[in-house]
Amino acid sequence: MIESRPCEIRVGTSGYDYPEWKASFYPPDLSRKNFLSFYAERFNTVELNFSYYGMPRAEQLSRLLEASGARCLLSIKGNRSFTHEIDPASWRESLGQYRAALEPLLSSGRLGAVLLEFPPSFAYEPERRRYLDELLRELGGLPVVAEFRNIAWYNNRVFDALRERGVGLASMDVPELPGLPPAVDLVTSPVGYIRFHGRNAGTWRSGDAATRYDYLYSPEELGSWVERVKSIASKAALLLIYFNNHFRGQAAQNAAMLKELLADSGASP
Repeated sequence: MIESRPCEIRVGTSGYDYPEWKASFYPPDLSRKNFLSFYAERFNTVELNFSYYGMPRAEQLSRLLEASGARCLLSIKGNRSFTHEIDPASWRESLGQYRAALEPLLSSGRLGAVLLEFPPSFAYEPERRRYLDELLRELGGLPVVAEFRNIAWYNNRVFDALRERGVGLASMDVPELPGLPPAVDLVTSPVGYIRFHGRNAGTWRSGDAATRYDYLYSPEELGSWVERVKSIASKAALLLIYFNNHFRGQAAQNAAMLKELLADSGASP
């Protein structure tokens, strides 16, 4: 009998380069150029989000690989040119530049996942479905995870299509608001993926990220996720968990908290 390997669980934060984390996470006298190496001593994965705002470069990612040490997996967010600001005439060119930049992550074996974060305005309609199909074809061979913030995408037709393409579905912890998807334990690829965004229902749609993601999870709130993490891990080869409530270092605090809760439960990350 062939024994299945246990799922590898890694916990980290969405981004790391936050000067405001000094004192709460980084030592006050730590140079910004040393943030990543300090971070990687405490967490073994990070979700890079600068790539959403600007096109990443191969040499840039090579430097991050070196700074983060040999044990840290790097996930990376897709550029907004093919998730939020899609130009039919140029998205393929942008995607080609993006994919080429990932070569250092691929050749080092340290690419966790490519995250495609789609906004609520990315509607479940034929034109968008065709576009997503083309986009995923262009990203073939990469460990891709999709995050849909429009609940209409949460249906069996989409889930089956993701499975067929080996594309993961990001499970989100977000406020309970109309139109936002519920947290699910569904796994559609070898990579399980969870993102904690905070539960600020009153400010979620204000358009101000400073208030939307300014949230500190309690031990009880994270404790309610422990069994769900185990459930997702039972269906995946790799489970990546990231905290996006990054203001005032709350993401790092909650990531450490969840690691401890999982360790206490016997599901050591």
